[in-house]
Amino acid sequence: MKELIFADSDGAWGTPLISVERPPGINDIGIVAWNMKLSTPEFPSGREIIVVANDVTFKAGSFGPREDAFFDAVSNLACERKLPLIYLAATAGARLGVAEEVKACFHVGWSDDESPERGFHYIYLTEQDYSRLSSSVIAHELKLENGETRWVVDTIVGKEDGLGCENLHGSGAIASAYSKAYKETFTLTFVTGRAVGIGAYLARLGMRCIQRLDQPIILTGFSALNKLLGREVYSSHMQLGGPKIMATNGVVHQTVSDDLEGVSAILKWLSYVPPYVGGPLPIMKPLDPPERPVTYFPENSCDARAAICGIQDGEGNWLGGMFDRESFVETLEGWAKTVITGRAKLGGIPVGVIAVETQTVMQVIPADPGQLDSAERVVPQAGQVWFPDSATKTAQALLDFNREELPLFILANWRGFSGGQRDLFEGILQAGSTIVENLRTYKQPAFVYIPMGGELRGGAWVVVDSKINPDHIEMYAERTAKGNVLEPEGLVEIKFRPKELEDCMLRLDPELIGLNARLKEMKKQNASNSEMETIRRTITVRMKHLMPIYTQVATRFAELHDTSARMAAKGVIGKVVDWEESRAFFYGRLRRRVAEDALAKEVKEAAGEQLSHKSALESIKKWYLASKGSEGDSDKWNEDESFFAWKDDPKNYENYLEELKAERVSKWFSHLAESSDVKALPNGLSLLLNKVIFLLTFQQLCFLFLRLMP
Repeated sequence: MKELIFADSDGAWGTPLISVERPPGINDIGIVAWNMKLSTPEFPSGREIIVVANDVTFKAGSFGPREDAFFDAVSNLACERKLPLIYLAATAGARLGVAEEVKACFHVGWSDDESPERGFHYIYLTEQDYSRLSSSVIAHELKLENGETRWVVDTIVGKEDGLGCENLHGSGAIASAYSKAYKETFTLTFVTGRAVGIGAYLARLGMRCIQRLDQPIILTGFSALNKLLGREVYSSHMQLGGPKIMATNGVVHQTVSDDLEGVSAILKWLSYVPPYVGGPLPIMKPLDPPERPVTYFPENSCDARAAICGIQDGEGNWLGGMFDRESFVETLEGWAKTVITGRAKLGGIPVGVIAVETQTVMQVIPADPGQLDSAERVVPQAGQVWFPDSATKTAQALLDFNREELPLFILANWRGFSGGQRDLFEGILQAGSTIVENLRTYKQPAFVYIPMGGELRGGAWVVVDSKINPDHIEMYAERTAKGNVLEPEGLVEIKFRPKELEDCMLRLDPELIGLNARLKEMKKQNASNSEMETIRRTITVRMKHLMPIYTQVATRFAELHDTSARMAAKGVIGKVVDWEESRAFFYGRLRRRVAEDALAKEVKEAAGEQLSHKSALESIKKWYLASKGSEGDSDKWNEDESFFAWKDDPKNYENYLEELKAERVSKWFSHLAESSDVKALPNGLSLLLNKVIFLLTFQQLCFLFLRLMP
């Protein structure tokens, strides 16, 4: 472990950082950082992380200009090196200060020197003090009738940096830096002390947040709010930003009781994350056999948590779920409870998981003591339905998992979106659209699976369909799963109206067929109206009697359009995957997709980013089949073990990669040759040659010049 410090004692913006070893407590600013190398079960030889922390013993851990410059430098270093950035937050926010040198000697120009209670006109410095402190103030000269000279203070600047607005200026910069870090590397904030002001914003901007149960995340202290409101409303910081608020509004992902548990949570989270952006997944040999069957079987509805990580039955027997036992770590548990999100492992491979709560849950909206007419509200939310908060939670989880480069599993069991007036007002459309966008841009293997007893309907199907991102999403359904535009009852109301049900009865019921034939015969024979009316009444009574059972028949007919077999027949899912075999099947698909994507990344690096993921996979398939002498034989391509053996030996494809690299350089030269800027061409060519000549092997150079020869 090495501590990071500024390269010079001034520590201004833009000053680089250096690594040192020094005793604790030597720092002269209120923030410290380390470059750590951790030996973990996933990476026994070590993985690097960068940790930055407020020092609460130095001006309450507040942010002044030097602290801002240091935090900015640490964030940028983490981005440059693509290393995880862990922020331990314990800060009073932007630093408050006054010019102490002026405070010690200013005077007051009273309205009446004998009666101060009558008020004052200005604050001033004596001529002697002003000559000493002129750089700390902006003042104008005032000469009194008695000959005294006073320097009336118009503005206090202060000799010390970091008294006010400059701290806010720096806070804006570090807010931007940490937001950028979330997009460019892995960020995680642990609120180990109170996080005030900019500290609260950083906790949110880094997105992933762990909060200690006894520490608040607030924008302003409760006493300041009470003064603003003019009455004693709030009694503590925890009332404003404790876990009861922050763990239920989507800011905090996990809560812990103390620092030890917090550090454990950080290490657990890191166990799912690559060692650096673009690095390998932390895959471990699983203790839970990947080929074992799923032994938890839903009874009435699918318990998502049991489906994910298993459950003990009433006799103490373990019923295994889809993922490795005890590997699931749920996040955002207290917020938007109709959706379940977290990280798990499948056969030792880390994945992100999104699942659905099937039971009705209660959303508690706390009363605000600042509003006299406010009262706590408890709003029931039905299971298997996306509400504005749970749709937003889903979109946020997708964004986090993608940034963490995790493969994705969605256990899709939604009946649809809640589309009431309040839901539309609160942004259900916006949240649903964000789910689509975050799935469209997902760059890791993704699997959508309708589980046993599950259903996927209407707009809920639309926002997770494989067509959103066909290069990365695969979709499957369990044999008992259902899926359609509407539920059968809704379909019956539209496609089996009472008149159509009556026509169905007249076609199928022997008694009605006979009565209807008799009525037609009576019409031909010009029978009396009374006789025909008797038959009509008999038909009506019979139809009324049969209507309930025929409604059930119609519902069953509609249900037959919902089956997973139809989904497979229409090509909207890859195949029907039985629940018991789902773990083994998805482990095989996940392992294969991870291997393919790792090699596709190498291909894209060799060919340039302009090569699509699909084209990279097509090249890999072509090379693999060529090596087997079976081009065009898709069955060979699907032999996983053969593919793994081929991929694990780089000699099988390294020549292809070299050709791609040389071809990319050739295109660079061609682009330069076609440039219309004659002056830029020689300089660009020189720079390009200097940049690439040392990266090319002799073989690549030969290939390149052969390509350029006429």
